[in-house]
Amino acid sequence: MPPEEEHHVVVHLDKLLADRGMTLTELADRVGVTIVNLSILKNGRARAIRFSTLSAICRELGCQPGDLLGYDS
Repeated sequence: MPPEEEHHVVVHLDKLLADRGMTLTELADRVGVTIVNLSILKNGRARAIRFSTLSAICRELGCQPGDLLGYDS
């Protein structure tokens, strides 16, 4: 099995939460995912995200997917 390629996707969840005065725990409760899974996403260690989860995060944060995710070459 080939080694994992390094990705360049960055997650701006910390900034979005701070801008909205929301905690990771509160977002996890609203979205219906575990704090552990959101933490993995927040720290850039997620290998995938379901569109349904992405949609729920964007709904609760009032943002677009492009506000949450970016690309850093």
